[in-house]
Amino acid sequence: MIQNLLNSRWPQRALQLPWRIIFLVGAIGTFAVVVLYSAAGGSMQPWALNHAVRLSLFMGLAIVLAQVPLGLWLKIAYPLYAVILVALIGVEVVGGIAGGSQRWLDLGFIRLQPSEFMKIAVVLALARFYHFLPRGYPAKLAGIWPPLAMIGVPAALVMLQPDLGTALMIVAGGMTMMFLGGLPLKWFIIPGVAGLASLPLLYNMLHDYQKRRVLIFLDPSADPLGAGYHITQSKIAIGSGGIFGKGFMEGSQSHLQYLPEQHTDFVFATMAEEWGLMGGALLLIAYGLVLNWGIRTGMSARTRFARMLAAGLSMTIFFYVLINSMMVMGLAPVVGIPFPLVSYGGSAALTVMIALGILMGVYRQRELEHI
Repeated sequence: MIQNLLNSRWPQRALQLPWRIIFLVGAIGTFAVVVLYSAAGGSMQPWALNHAVRLSLFMGLAIVLAQVPLGLWLKIAYPLYAVILVALIGVEVVGGIAGGSQRWLDLGFIRLQPSEFMKIAVVLALARFYHFLPRGYPAKLAGIWPPLAMIGVPAALVMLQPDLGTALMIVAGGMTMMFLGGLPLKWFIIPGVAGLASLPLLYNMLHDYQKRRVLIFLDPSADPLGAGYHITQSKIAIGSGGIFGKGFMEGSQSHLQYLPEQHTDFVFATMAEEWGLMGGALLLIAYGLVLNWGIRTGMSARTRFARMLAAGLSMTIFFYVLINSMMVMGLAPVVGIPFPLVSYGGSAALTVMIALGILMGVYRQRELEHI
């Protein structure tokens, strides 16, 4: 049996995996467990242990997904997109409410947030679309309206929940894919200018709580004990950490319950208070290395589908890091985007691990000339 295993393809495939990246992601996850342990006052419950188990299982899933042939992802890209789109519609009909928004499908044994998985589905679907699109077509109407529809429909459904942050990530990921697909830059500049001109109209279309978030982002001091409380306390936590931090288990903002959502959306502030600028910089550098590997994987791939898939998934992870870090530092409105693999939660961590698993699959099969 052992001889058969050694003669099988699994050992060869295992050697083809980017183990340095796997260990780096494991280090990020371990650091997350340490931060959540401290956030709970020195206890593995209720967050650290669950997070460790989840990340271990999700890492195993990522390694399994890395074995999936790229041809299979190409075949199921559209069906997978359709299934998740139906799930988004299902959220509107029977979805559970959390945090004032209707975002969850409760299957009994697990609660799923379909909007999280749509971030990957959009990238997969658009990578397939551009893989088969003839050269010269990205700037033609036939090459523009299908991607816009694939981006706009799920983004609109997510906005109805309402979930502005996830909708923005779907749009950002989709627009990135359109640019990588060959759409000229002028097609982004003209709508961008039109979008800026329509900001007053878009603002009036927001829900009241979203309007408050925008106003508080512009002036947190206007309501420091109300709508501006999150940003104000987050800035205090990050600023008080200084260069080297207050020390492990010494974060007063999180331990004294001043910092809301210290284990989810504002976990970066929890970490920065105890580990300081150095801790935050090292975490961002770690993700920079992961993203650099993802982009290089896309650049080295031989097929258009693999190149676009790797670049799109890398940018999706980048948007997680960018939006959350800007949000907790008061550089962007609070839109409910977690910090990948560090924030406590299942759907976002699963989404990022699936993205990493597919990326590892692209890395393993990057030399393929045909899918």
